[in-house]
This record gives sequence, structure tokens and C-alpha cells, in this order.
Amino acid sequence: MPQPLSRKEALECIPLQNPRTEEEENQEGLLLTYPVEVKPFFHTLVKRVTGKDTSNIRRKIQLDQMGSSVWQLIDGQRSVRDIATNFQRRHQLDNRESEISVTSFLKELGKRGLVAMKQKD
Repeated sequence: MPQPLSRKEALECIPLQNPRTEEEENQEGLLLTYPVEVKPFFHTLVKRVTGKDTSNIRRKIQLDQMGSSVWQLIDGQRSVRDIATNFQRRHQLDNRESEISVTSFLKELGKRGLVAMKQKD
């Protein structure tokens, strides 16, 4: 089992957007549409019970202005620390508050399959 990353190592990771995510700008911020992976067992069960194909299920998530600003900073080059620093300046937060907000948000996006983390080389 791999060792968990230290705080410093985690902040140096580079978030990557799921390339299958579509974004649409609206008044609240960005509306993201993304594919959902369905486990084979549930795919078979749903298909038998409802007759519907679950291989192309898409979900939506509405980001507010702050979430949208973080999403737009994910470019495959910036580290979590860089994004948190930019977020801190843009929203006039202290360093720790910014790091906590950004890392929590990225963790939630990761759970949904919207971002993956790459360790710096």
C-alpha cells in the first residue's frame, strides 16, 4: 500500500481536468457536465430491470464563482500550491484558509472523477 503524501508533497501535485468534461458558462459560474463510470454489476442490473443502457450516463455540477475560478486555474501546469496562491490573491483570503478551501474543493472534484492528481516529476 502506498504511503500517503505529506502536506508539502500534496501541495506540489498538479491537478488535471478530466478531458471528457464539458463546461458551459452561466450567471452562477460554470456548469460542468461529466461522464459517470458505472460498475459492471450495476450496469447489468439496471439494464435487466429497466432496459436502459447505463454506459453513457452524464452528471452535471454547478460551480459558483469561486469554484469556477479554481476550475479555470487547472491547466495541467500549475500545482495545487500555485492555484491556492492565485485563489488567495483573487479572493483576499489568508494563506491557510486558501489552501484548505482549494484542497477540499479539489478533493471533492476528484471523488466525482472531474480531476486527477499528478505528482511533479
